[in-house]
Amino acid sequence: MTRTEVAIIGAGPAGLLLSHLLHQRGIDSVVLEARSREYVEHRQRAGMLEQGTVDVLRASGLGDRMDRVGLVHHGIELRFDRRGHRIDFPSLTGGKSVMVYAQTEIVKDLVARRLADGGAVLFESEAVALEGAESDTPLVRFRPAAAGEGAGGPEQELRCDVIVACDGYHGIGRPTLAALPAAGLRMWARDYPFAWLGVLADVAPSCDELIYARHERGFALHSMRSPSVSRLYLQVPPDADLADWPDERIWDELEARFEVDGDFKLGRGPITEKSITPMRSFVCSPMRHGRLFLAGDAAHIVPPTGAKGLNLAVSDVTLLATALTRWLRGGDPSGVDNYSQAALRRIWRAEHFSYLMTRMLHVDPAADAFDHQLALAQLRYIASSAAAAATIAENYVGLTSV
Repeated sequence: MTRTEVAIIGAGPAGLLLSHLLHQRGIDSVVLEARSREYVEHRQRAGMLEQGTVDVLRASGLGDRMDRVGLVHHGIELRFDRRGHRIDFPSLTGGKSVMVYAQTEIVKDLVARRLADGGAVLFESEAVALEGAESDTPLVRFRPAAAGEGAGGPEQELRCDVIVACDGYHGIGRPTLAALPAAGLRMWARDYPFAWLGVLADVAPSCDELIYARHERGFALHSMRSPSVSRLYLQVPPDADLADWPDERIWDELEARFEVDGDFKLGRGPITEKSITPMRSFVCSPMRHGRLFLAGDAAHIVPPTGAKGLNLAVSDVTLLATALTRWLRGGDPSGVDNYSQAALRRIWRAEHFSYLMTRMLHVDPAADAFDHQLALAQLRYIASSAAAAATIAENYVGLTSV
C-alpha cells in the first residue's frame, strides 16, 4: 500500500500540470496513467494556447522551450465569400496574443519536469476503482504493469487525502462521481452532425496565422505545428471512413475550400497522420463531491473550433491547485467549496464561444439556404464591425474574468 496527499488520475496536461503546481506548493502527489509514456507523449491533440495559459506555463517555470520554439500569433483569418478577413488580437484586446505550441510538447515538458523533480508518475498503471470519496480516507485501487508482461500486475492501493480525476471523457472519475447519489450530478450534451478529418503534413504552412474557412462544401482550418509542419482539418460526415480519403482527395478538397479571389496557394506535402474527430459539447456539474474532484475533459468537452479544450483544462487545475493548497495547508475549505461554481462560469462561457464558432463556420447537412445566409450575415458583421470582431478576439485569446 502507498500513500500520498493527492492522487491524480491521468497524465495528460491537466493531471501533470496539477502535480507540478502542487509540488511547487509543497504538496505531494502521485499521477496514475493507464497508457505508456511513449503513447502519452505522442498523441496528437490541441495546439493553440490562450494568453492566460502561456502566462501560467511561464510563471510555473515551464515556458523556456515553449518560448524558443512556439509560434506567437497576433490574429486569425476568417475566410468566406472567397475573401479573407483578419481579426487583429492586440488592437482588439489590449495587446494580447496566442501561442501555437502543441499539446504533445507541453506533455513532454511536464513529464520531464516531474521526473526531474522526483515526482511519481506511474505509467501503465490503470485506476480500477476510486473509493471513499465521502470519507476522510479515500483510496484508489490500481493495477500497475507486471514486469515484462505489460499491464495486468497485481492490484495495489493508493491511499490519499484527495482524488483528482483528470482522466478524460472515458475515464473512471466521472462515472464514480455520478454513482454517488448525494453528488446530484447533472450532465448536458450536444452532438454535432459533422466531424473533423485532421491531417499532419510535412510541408511549410501556407499562411502566417490560422485560417478558418466557411465554404459551401464545408468548413476547413489551416493550422500549423512548426515552420515545417502543417496541421489541417476538413469538415466531414460523422461516419466518414479514412479509407475514402486518399491524400490527393484531401489536398484537392482543402484547396477548394481555401480558394480566394487572390494569390493564395496551398502548399502540398507528405501526409504523415490522419484521424477523424467527432464534434460534441458536454458539461457535468458539480465537478466535486467530498474528496473527489474532476478537471479537464473528465468534466467538459468543447468542439475544437474555439481552441478551448486544453486551455480550460489548464484553467481548472490552476484554480484547483490554489484551492487545495489553502485547504490542505491552511485548513481553509472555501476554495474547494467554490471550485465547481468558479470553474463552471468559465466553462460555460467557453462552451458558448465554441458553439458560436462551430455553428457559424460549419455547414449543417440539415440546414437550408436561409440558414446559410444567416451564417454569412454573422461572418460579414464580424468582418465589418470592430465591436463584433472584439468579441471574437477577446474570447479567442481568453477572458480574464467571466
